[in-house]
Amino acid sequence: MVKGILAQYRERVEKGEIEADPAQIGATELLDALALQLASWRPGKGGLLSIFGRKREPAPRGLYIHGSVGRGKTMLMDLFYETVTFTPRRRIHFHEFMAEVHDRIGEARKTVDGDPIPQVGARIAASAGLLCFDEFHVTDIADAMILGRLFTALFEAGVVVVATSNAHPTELYRNGLNRQLFLPFIDLLQKQLAVHELKSAKDYRLEKLAGQPLYFSPADATAKIEIDRIWERLTGHHGAVPMELEVKGRKVYVPAASMGAARFDFDDLCDKPLGSIDYLSIAHAFHTVFIENIPILTPNRREVARRFINLIDTLYDGRVGLIASAAAEPDNLYASGDGSDLFVRTASRLIEMRSEVYLEARNKRAAVIEPQFLV
Repeated sequence: MVKGILAQYRERVEKGEIEADPAQIGATELLDALALQLASWRPGKGGLLSIFGRKREPAPRGLYIHGSVGRGKTMLMDLFYETVTFTPRRRIHFHEFMAEVHDRIGEARKTVDGDPIPQVGARIAASAGLLCFDEFHVTDIADAMILGRLFTALFEAGVVVVATSNAHPTELYRNGLNRQLFLPFIDLLQKQLAVHELKSAKDYRLEKLAGQPLYFSPADATAKIEIDRIWERLTGHHGAVPMELEVKGRKVYVPAASMGAARFDFDDLCDKPLGSIDYLSIAHAFHTVFIENIPILTPNRREVARRFINLIDTLYDGRVGLIASAAAEPDNLYASGDGSDLFVRTASRLIEMRSEVYLEARNKRAAVIEPQFLV
């Protein structure tokens, strides 16, 4: 028999993998209750129910968990998604989901007269009756203007939504252009999902990384041992699994992912034809990225160097945590030759990203993020 979410949480506490937190326990109890409801829920029953004209069984109310960064929302979502038995289900970062929705709308417009969004919603609902969203946030006017119609279609089709976010629903798309048109979606979200604040007093990510060396040079066996140690500390010994991020119909391979952290070799990210949108997807999907075996860069690998500069810029702008091993200190990674002048800012950012000031700034940025307007 599969253990419940709360039971698994307590088991991890007993093993010393995580620290017991009353706020996390409260959220876990809500997730456990929802998992039990989903286990007995039978959406869209037919047969005699249809013959006698009875309405289908109403869907369980979903759950929206919000709170400051580092409080354990990703860990709890991991426990829920891995434990719940309901199928079909899908877990996806909200930013990636919306990129996919826009692609689906574009395709639907080719064959649908009128508003294509209800059809897109119906197709999504047919593929997953449970949608789990990491990092639910709205900063894009194009997203804001379609969410009400999209989620109306999803909820009418009986989809159950579980989401984590840094913001309360009423703070979504704060100060956004034409926000009054977005307000009905907020009302819909609060009607369909129970809203719960995770009020943990600790930032567990910051606690686990504060005071730790985060950049190791040279990238030798000692560096790997140190990076393994930080990985275990950050993920609480939770097993890593490979995964794929879907980006504009393509797959970006992640060799190891666990508890909101991802682990890559330098060549995985920079010796392959990846671009800004791929790096942005990684930055949105993970709070911390490990990059191992960063080499000395030279003009004959200028394209690889350009990708690395782009990658670091994206992680830095997203205030993603970085743990790295490299052949040299940042100032010496691309010290001379054509293109080395472009690396000066990257070296500076690599130095800043291993500081406690940078780690603390991630919280401040998450608290004040403002919408990006499309004009």
